[in-house]
Amino acid sequence: MYKSITIKIGSNVLTRPDGKLDQLRIGHITDQIAYLHKKGVKVILVSSGAVASGRSMVPCPPRKDPVSERQLLSSVGQVKLLSIYSTLFEAHDITIAQVLVTKEDFRTREHYLNMKNCLSVLLDNNIVPIINENDAVSVTALMFTDNDELAGLVSTMMNTQAFFILSNVDGVFSGDPKDKDSFLIEKIESAATDLSAYVTTQKSNFGRGGMLTKGRVAQNTAAAGIAVHIANGTRDHVIADLAENNENVPHTRFIPGTPRPAVKKWMAYSAGFTNAEVHINEGARNALYSPRATSLLLAGVEKMLGDFKKGDLLRIIDHNKKLIGIGKAQYDRKKADEHIDDHKYKPLVHYDYLFLFP
Repeated sequence: MYKSITIKIGSNVLTRPDGKLDQLRIGHITDQIAYLHKKGVKVILVSSGAVASGRSMVPCPPRKDPVSERQLLSSVGQVKLLSIYSTLFEAHDITIAQVLVTKEDFRTREHYLNMKNCLSVLLDNNIVPIINENDAVSVTALMFTDNDELAGLVSTMMNTQAFFILSNVDGVFSGDPKDKDSFLIEKIESAATDLSAYVTTQKSNFGRGGMLTKGRVAQNTAAAGIAVHIANGTRDHVIADLAENNENVPHTRFIPGTPRPAVKKWMAYSAGFTNAEVHINEGARNALYSPRATSLLLAGVEKMLGDFKKGDLLRIIDHNKKLIGIGKAQYDRKKADEHIDDHKYKPLVHYDYLFLFP
């Protein structure tokens, strides 16, 4: 049995077809988490459902722009959602904590560590953290892709042994799950597997993300050394069965890779936190992806876009204009410009603070 798990539950698991919360299912999910909690398993719950909950409480919201409507529904719905969770967990003598976050909370290493410390304190005191994006204050530029991205970041930050993504389908299929010729892919070995070739981009009725997003988050998280399972959250006992490695549960498992250093786990999810870019030539790209631990030298830099200071994160773009990694600058833009022709100058990005996408 896993000793620590991050569980992400999508809106399509928590809601009925009419858009209202399915309290019986929420109760069953709570029972499973309580079962694991009493066995000493540390559980972090990332729960969607606030907006869907709000829809059931404000059935005819005034016509506003999408951001305002989301702020309205999430503000109202989050209260009800957490009230339900609180009541259900109290029946098991379990205390919960609400943790609302925005993308800004992970922008700097300091904020990242503050968030990690908060969750660590809660878990150390046997409290179940229930996390959701703070849609009331998040706007488009500051929003996570969806709660899958948030949950993956939390899982790697807390280094949980496993990460469960629960949707309303059994996992990743070879095509449209409704197609009788499609089959469930039970195991995905490599983060380099191209899921876009057969995964539908269709989104759920209530959430923002589709299976392709889930698959990419799962690959990135698994690459950090965490076992990832995508499964059907509407199945009875699915959480407990996955936690106990019951092989009879239909789902997709992403095989974990080699664990990353803590700072690189943060950097892996930081592509959206910076605007400064460093464009590199083909030789530099090949060197970075070689088996040797290689830092990024100014000799490999073709151009730099945007201002940056020492310690800022840089988007690394290859000669094909593809984002290949994130690096932490060892010095500021002014110094980089001064030494751009000095090929022996110290690396712009040291290997210890460089994360490359698979």
